[in-house]
Amino acid sequence: MQFPLLFVYPHADSWLTRQQELGLAPNTLSAYARALLDYFAFCHARQLDAVTVTVEHIATYLHDLATRPVTRAGMPVRYGLANATKHQRLVALRLYYDYLVEQGVRETTPLTRGLYAVGRHAGVGKRGLLPHYHALPWIPTDAQWGAVLTAARQESIRTRFMLALAYDAGLRRGELCALRTEDVDPTHRLLTLRAETTKSRRARVVPYSEPTSLLYAAYLQRRRELSRARGALFLSESRRNQAQPLTQWTWSKVVHALAQRAGVPHFTTHTTRHLCLTDLARAGWELHEIATFAGHRSLETTLAYIHLSGRDLAAKLAQGMDSLHAWRVRTMQDLLL
Repeated sequence: MQFPLLFVYPHADSWLTRQQELGLAPNTLSAYARALLDYFAFCHARQLDAVTVTVEHIATYLHDLATRPVTRAGMPVRYGLANATKHQRLVALRLYYDYLVEQGVRETTPLTRGLYAVGRHAGVGKRGLLPHYHALPWIPTDAQWGAVLTAARQESIRTRFMLALAYDAGLRRGELCALRTEDVDPTHRLLTLRAETTKSRRARVVPYSEPTSLLYAAYLQRRRELSRARGALFLSESRRNQAQPLTQWTWSKVVHALAQRAGVPHFTTHTTRHLCLTDLARAGWELHEIATFAGHRSLETTLAYIHLSGRDLAAKLAQGMDSLHAWRVRTMQDLLL
């Protein structure tokens, strides 16, 4: 467990161990652990017993999540965590308190389920404990993407190859960093994503482009200088961890630094996936084809990624209006007969 501090808190260690034994994805397990650490810090600062808190204390914690200052290098201070992050924290706490009830530590959970009236009358304007917001994924403009590529030219061959591959195959950060040498088929330019490395726990095979294939060949030469053993495709080049598998956290740091140099602070390890799937939609791919390519279980998930920018919508509107105008002009010719 990479969060040893949790072992001093009531039943957190046993709950996380159970989640791990049940096969929870490593990324999700880490997110739940971070959620508990944040919550326990909140309780400690207010001298609250995490075992005996009430729903009022939970409401105070949610208010804290919604109002605390959030800083990120290169970006102005904003207040409140992202809606998805708050829901993730809430899920972790709900599961944790369900576990305490199951173990007989508490009689009931302070995180009640159901809908809450937000209007003047019960039954009107109801929502959950936290509202759900569905924001569109951010994608860079052509100029911003060009700035990122320009900055990437100064990076190592490993970083350039990873960036290209992440876009080509629409990979999540975890899928990219978990790739092994045997997962790449250079002859047919295909990647095999093993079920245990994907979020949906479903294997899939995806293609990559010829330019990325050339980067792959160049990277292999560099990789052989670090290690000739089969195994993790991407290896660390640092002195401390040389030739060890590259971690997701290291890749996040690399991309963050790249985004800062490019002057595009919103660019993250997930941006390439958003951009790839949106480009496939622009290219005319069917929704179910994009879902298969992305490894989504439901089309609703795919719809959250596939969106057209205002510029795209404006172009479609102009095209549609031109067609409509031409049709209407033709119908008016009948008046001349």
